[in-house]
Amino acid sequence: MGGYLSVNEADKKKMLSAIGVESEMDLYKDIPEDLLLGRKLNIPSGMSEQEVLGKLKKIAAKNKVYPTIFRGAGAYRHYIPSIVGEVTAKETFLTAYTPYQAEISQGVLQSIFEYQTMISELTGFPVSNASVYDGATAAAEAAAMCRDKKHVRTLVSAAAHPDVIRVMKTYAWAHGASIELVPTKDGVTDLDALSSMMDSTVGSVYIASPNYYGQIEDVSKAAEIVHASASKLIQGVNPIAAVLLKTPAESGADIAVGEGQPLGMPLSWGGPYLGFMAASDSMMRKLPGRIVGETTDGKGHRCFVLTLQAREQHIRREKASSNICSNEALCAMTAAVYLAAMGPDGMKEVAGQCTSKAHYFADRLASVGFKRTYPGEFFHEFVTDTPVPSSTVEIALDRADILSGLPLDDSHILWCATEVNTKDEMDRAAEILKEVTQR
Repeated sequence: MGGYLSVNEADKKKMLSAIGVESEMDLYKDIPEDLLLGRKLNIPSGMSEQEVLGKLKKIAAKNKVYPTIFRGAGAYRHYIPSIVGEVTAKETFLTAYTPYQAEISQGVLQSIFEYQTMISELTGFPVSNASVYDGATAAAEAAAMCRDKKHVRTLVSAAAHPDVIRVMKTYAWAHGASIELVPTKDGVTDLDALSSMMDSTVGSVYIASPNYYGQIEDVSKAAEIVHASASKLIQGVNPIAAVLLKTPAESGADIAVGEGQPLGMPLSWGGPYLGFMAASDSMMRKLPGRIVGETTDGKGHRCFVLTLQAREQHIRREKASSNICSNEALCAMTAAVYLAAMGPDGMKEVAGQCTSKAHYFADRLASVGFKRTYPGEFFHEFVTDTPVPSSTVEIALDRADILSGLPLDDSHILWCATEVNTKDEMDRAAEILKEVTQR
């Protein structure tokens, strides 16, 4: 981390001398004195690297790290090959920000280009951007892509993640637009209700598959309904599930968005995460953020550039539909390294194990009284009824160092199983719950 150390006092004096001032306060001489604080800030003195590390370790020790986790709801524990952290920890790459002297940062641009290529392969779309802040932001930005003076309504499935819905509502409020929820039926979007809500004022419809309840949606039928009104369909995607399911492009969606955290990023108590976006050719010029393209230089060598800059808000600000002009460069590189390390066969293995283990776990839970709430296909999450209060379930599993599924209310729990969950863990959890229900 040597390149990120602060300048010392001698360096500061040289810098001040170079611009013709004697002290840092001379930089504020044009500010009226009555606006200045006039004293030093009441903050503790600095600590050495070892002292800071020790203090942070003490704070971190207050967290409970569960060895067994059956909770997902938007953030998932997966196996991360050690090469992912090894590559992304290199000082050359260890910056979360996007390059502003872009074309001299060929290594970073290439990593973003490879990331975009892999996202395009996962979604089936020809173009992907260089990422946005998280999956919820990606969904909100996608809705903004489809919004104009005539198309001010966005319809969102009520089976979408509640946090995604909240972020989309915040974006819409700022634009003076509206978000309307499409009712659910049996844990999936009610397509008859969707059809009745469609008209010429709808710019886009957002449906996630798998949805918040883990259910697989009929995206193809939804696309037919949406396109009949000349609107756009945005599909929320789990990037691991995308390996097994039809791609959003094959299903008829116009834009695919999602949370990239499953692609090599640890849970980290909530972030930083990664929002991915991909779109059809017709939507390409409305895609927010940065896009890295491949070209050749004056000597005919392969190189990378930021492309389609005319659509960017820092160039055509009065026509911009987004204020994002950055990207999650380090998280995007993490996803690229993870996908490259796993390869197509590894990704299929992960996805296959996720779905097979989740189905086994669902059967084990059903055998002890926790039956699935909704029919239909699911990937690696599912909702069950609970014969005892969900808080009782949480407490019982917590005592065994197991993080339970997420309580949706007092009588329903959203469970998750991934490739890292073992048969012994699932059997043990089921036996604990069997004892709880028999008390």
